Amino acid sequence: MNARPERLGAWPLADGRTRFRLWSPAARAVSLVLCGEDQPMQPEGDGLFAVDTLAPEGTPYRFRIDGDAQVPDPASRWQPHGVDGASAVLGEDNHAWQTPDWRGRPWHELVIYEVHAGCSGGFEGLRAQLPALAAMGITALELMPVAQFPGRRNWGYDGVFPYAPAEAYGRPEALKALVDAAHAQGMAVLLDVVYNHFGPMGNLLAGYAPSFFDSGRSTPWGAAIDFNQAQVRRFFIDNALMWMQEYQFDGLRLDAVHAIDSDAFLQQLSDEVHASVGATRHVHLVLENERNQARWLRGTYQAQWNDDYHNALHVLLTGEHEGYYADYAGPGLAASLLARCLGEGFAWQGQKTPRDVARGEPSGDLPPARFVAFAQNHDQVGNRAFGERLSTLVSPAHARLATALTVLVPMVPLLFMGEPWQARTPFLFFTDFPPPLDEAVREGRRREFAAFSAFSDPAARASIPDPNDPQTFAASVVELPGADDVEARATLAWFTELLALRRQYLQPGLEAARSLGTQVLSDHAVQAGWQLPSGEWWLAFNAGETPVRHSLPVGNCVLQQGHSDARQLGPGSLRVHWVMR
Repeated sequence: MNARPERLGAWPLADGRTRFRLWSPAARAVSLVLCGEDQPMQPEGDGLFAVDTLAPEGTPYRFRIDGDAQVPDPASRWQPHGVDGASAVLGEDNHAWQTPDWRGRPWHELVIYEVHAGCSGGFEGLRAQLPALAAMGITALELMPVAQFPGRRNWGYDGVFPYAPAEAYGRPEALKALVDAAHAQGMAVLLDVVYNHFGPMGNLLAGYAPSFFDSGRSTPWGAAIDFNQAQVRRFFIDNALMWMQEYQFDGLRLDAVHAIDSDAFLQQLSDEVHASVGATRHVHLVLENERNQARWLRGTYQAQWNDDYHNALHVLLTGEHEGYYADYAGPGLAASLLARCLGEGFAWQGQKTPRDVARGEPSGDLPPARFVAFAQNHDQVGNRAFGERLSTLVSPAHARLATALTVLVPMVPLLFMGEPWQARTPFLFFTDFPPPLDEAVREGRRREFAAFSAFSDPAARASIPDPNDPQTFAASVVELPGADDVEARATLAWFTELLALRRQYLQPGLEAARSLGTQVLSDHAVQAGWQLPSGEWWLAFNAGETPVRHSLPVGNCVLQQGHSDARQLGPGSLRVHWVMR
């Protein structure tokens, strides 16, 4: 883990010293403030400043810009006193890995469980849940962002120190122990990373590195990053490499890459990550991308979160039609768009949506394994005013239908924390900002809902939970079901049976799966089939309230959920056939 000459931050050297390096293109001079004393840093050109000195692990430090302002290290790997405190030196990686031979899991084996570390008791609390998750059949964790954020409570998308694990969740070594323990359970671990913006508090880069940002663009969450700058690209790519090498993560989910606006950066990041780990490790890079750019999924990136799948399914189940659901609402539209997802990947492949926005690229040539399917995730639950899960919005039969369908399509499934046992606890939007930012966030969130019919009345908006209230976070904590929770235990048993079917029929030939076509059976029902190396996988489901006829080929009925027979699907039912050819 010794320092590479070009790496930013504080990194141990082979001779026992630490190299401190900062990019500050607007500064004339920079010094390292260490133990109350200033040490001049040497200019290296291109706005870079560096110094090598003795600094044991835990030593607090800052940088002084032009003899005046002191700032923490933007590439700090440890912020023990929060975003406003000094950075701290993190020494050699002395974690004694218990799984040194771990090489990851191939993509087709993944069943992903998205989880918020803070809502799970921090890194140590989540580590204690691993045996139970593995017993369910979960084969991969996906951690919501863990980068240091303001306060003690946050979703993670307000991070301002991308290299430093949030102190609220545990020390850096606790995160390594979590990853190590997951590997010991046979579980891969993916990390959600945010490279498109910094949070609204604690980021001081604009004062001494204004060229870090693109003044000609903005994002919904803050100033846009300028990826035309070589040092900016280096900052984030080295961050990705740190997670993969030092922390042994098995992959990254890149948040909202449509706000990055740099194909060169996305290509370089993928190239360098794969080159760094070689061919012996299974490493997975996954995108969130509203633009539905299928070209990234033809070799550069492993897969993309398929929001189209979720949105069409959600409209089928709930009938909701406001906000972005308007693009999936209307007579028969949700069913036809979901059928297109099942057969071709994306629903929107360049066409104009009902909101008159053209997005997407043709994706019909891609195998379904290039898409991550989900019926719920942190966004789709937590961006609701009251954080309701599907289990509280629809009947138990329809909630189970959504989970079963997601697990049994030949995409890679993602389950949101608590979903395997149909948890009913909300997942609310929570933060921990001081005044006046706390009020701005609370009132800003309430204004966001003013366009929704249920919140047109100011009194209704006032009932939306305050993100900064500690109880908002406390209400979102998810615990594993206890031994006396008979209903949850029965649901878990059902869920593990679904995953057993997936392992037996879908998993072995997942990468070779190809669509055999889809059929819209009604405004709320769809049928689809796929060719796999050893047979055909067919399913039909009815999210409506009245029976519909299906035309599944004759075969072995491996799942009959709800009331169905060889010709008809009852309300909330799913039927799956395996056909040998």
